[in-house]
Amino acid sequence: MNENFGGFRLGGGWGEQPLYLKKMQAMHSDFIERREGGYYVAGTRISLDWVVYAFKRGESPQQILDDYPLLSNLARVDGAIAFYLDHKGEIDAYLETRAPEFEADTVPLSEANPALWEKLQRARARMG
Repeated sequence: MNENFGGFRLGGGWGEQPLYLKKMQAMHSDFIERREGGYYVAGTRISLDWVVYAFKRGESPQQILDDYPLLSNLARVDGAIAFYLDHKGEIDAYLETRAPEFEADTVPLSEANPALWEKLQRARARMG
């Protein structure tokens, strides 16, 4: 059965999707968006970079959520980690190209805004 749907025939042959398009679709996720040349946790401004680096440091999904409360729930964290693990080769290559930029832009909150850092530490102590 080779029915034609929107220029694509089922069963291959003429109209078969190019490899790059298949690869892009294979990297689709409900948890990750590709925009502005990067990968972001869907519905947030938090880059996949941050989640992956925290995961590589050995942080648990709960710790990552605590560090980035805008992720709002563990499902987003788990989804981002799952996306990374499913596309590890591609994402590691992407991160390698971004490493110098990422390191240059990173300033610890304790240095960037010491007053806010202290306030957050006090709030965490009260909660924990």
